[in-house]
Amino acid sequence: MQKAIVDKLMDFCHLNGQQIAELWYKAICTSPKTPSFCKMSREGCILHALTLYKNMGQMFFSDDCYKTVERVLDVGGFVEDFYARGIPVEEVVYALILMRRHIWLYADGQALFNLDVCDMYNYVNSTNRILLVFDYATYITSSKYREFAAKTGK
Repeated sequence: MQKAIVDKLMDFCHLNGQQIAELWYKAICTSPKTPSFCKMSREGCILHALTLYKNMGQMFFSDDCYKTVERVLDVGGFVEDFYARGIPVEEVVYALILMRRHIWLYADGQALFNLDVCDMYNYVNSTNRILLVFDYATYITSSKYREFAAKTGK
């Protein structure tokens, strides 16, 4: 049963990534906590969010979740791009928090889950794993910001 719920959520992220990323972009552009993102191109921001949403299943099901999250962030140039544009690390971290939140907001808005009491346990486990993916993304982002700052002397 848990596999069916998780598969449904991962398929949902993959198939609806563009719509979720669009809602996320609207949120970061209107949030007083992420003013630097308004200076970036809409396409660039959405591409980063879409990369995470489209690869959610790969990160979620990975035996080494940390390494897979790190690879997805590296391949997409997530941290490097935001760092190079001078986006403060606290804004990038908050943007990740909003990315995570928008998965649930969009899924809830689409009535993705009609769970009975028995399914709720599996749903919570799925939620915890997605939290882990974004926790790792936040940690990796913060660490790489420190590395980049050390290299550039900023």
